[in-house]
This record gives sequence, structure tokens and C-alpha cells, in this order.
Amino acid sequence: MALSLTREFFQIPVVTRTYTTACILTTAAVQLQVITPFQLYFNPELIISRYQIWRLITSFFFFGSLGFGFLFNIVFLYRYCRMLEEDCFRGRTADFVFMFLFGGILITLLGLFANIVFLGQAFITMLVYIWSKRNPLVRMNFLGLFTFQAPFLPWVLMGCSLLLGNPITVDLLGISVGHLYYFLEDVFPNRPGGRKLLTTPELLRVMFDPPEGPDRHLLQEEQQERGGLQQGVEQHS
Repeated sequence: MALSLTREFFQIPVVTRTYTTACILTTAAVQLQVITPFQLYFNPELIISRYQIWRLITSFFFFGSLGFGFLFNIVFLYRYCRMLEEDCFRGRTADFVFMFLFGGILITLLGLFANIVFLGQAFITMLVYIWSKRNPLVRMNFLGLFTFQAPFLPWVLMGCSLLLGNPITVDLLGISVGHLYYFLEDVFPNRPGGRKLLTTPELLRVMFDPPEGPDRHLLQEEQQERGGLQQGVEQHS
């Protein structure tokens, strides 16, 4: 049983496994009163004046105490992060890590103006947005009430936040950053006169990607063709 669970755990892609585990362990530590949310939240003043650099990262790990909100966020994080890593970024871990860094840095900077102290939910919304734009033909069902195509999913989630009386600033932040990444990575390079503006640093490729080989080149060509097909679908929809 233990060996089976361990095997299943390590079959989860590395980035999804690392981020999801960090979020679960952080919440467990708060529940056990090992740490408090006041030690985790995003506070630029404490980061600069007291050198509490960890807040730049821990503000992405905490979704609140154990309850429906936490379960909802952790399920969405695991599901859409894993689907992105296994499909759109299969064999391209360095590019996936670079997307994490791009999104995390932008969300942090914009969070300064939006006065958001826990940034994880915005990051999840960004992941959902990017997945939805790269899977435009997938049909989804919302609680058995109605069906819609995947690109509407972030907006449906934002509508739920609005109905529940929650602020939608976090949703809008994640959607905005997700759209910027999608535009720079998938849209602009395929337009006449466009070019690729987001380039993964070579250091990340050395750290996370396997050596160059024919299989990797075939995989990149397949993903580029899929990106062109998605562009065609959106242009004719």
C-alpha cells in the first residue's frame, strides 16, 4: 500500500508535485500551529526592511485554513497544473518553470497595486486561463446546470466568486496575467511580423530539460503544429 502510494506520488510531474505538496504542507503547518498566516502573507515593507524574502514565495502557498475553499483551490491547482505539464509542456519542464516565474513575478508586481496579500488563487486562475485557451474545443459542465467551452471557464469561476460575494480582483488579476502570457507565447509569434518574445533562459534548460534528442525535436514540432491549429480554431469561432 505504502509503496503503491509512493509510486503514484512520484508519477505526478515534478513541477505539479512540488507546488501542490508545498501548498498542502504549508496549510498543514498552519493547522498544527507550527506557523501562522502572518508569517506567510505578502508584505513588501517586511520583505525590504526586515529581509523576509520568503514572503515572495509563501504568499503563493496558502489558500486559507482547511475547508471547502482550500479543497476547491487545491483540486483546481492539481488538475490544471498537471494537465498543462503533461500536455502543453510535455518534455519542456524548463519552459513550464519559466511560465511559473513569468506569472509569479507579474502577479507579485500587480499585487502591490491590488493590495492582495495571498497570491496563490490568482496564480491558479492564471493556470486555468492558459489551459482553457490552449484547449478551446473541450466542452465542460458546471454542476450539471449548463455546458460551455473551455475558454469560458475562468469567467464562469469569476461569476461564482461574484455570486458568493467574494471580491473578483484576484480572478481578474489571474486572467490578466494568463492572457498576457498566452498572447506573447501563442498569439503574437504567429501573427504577420510577429516574433517570439518570451525565451526560456538557458540555465533553466540545463537544470530541468533532458539533453537534445530527436524525440524532443519531434515533440516541439507537434506542439507548434497544435498551437497553429488552436489559432485557426479561434480565428474562425
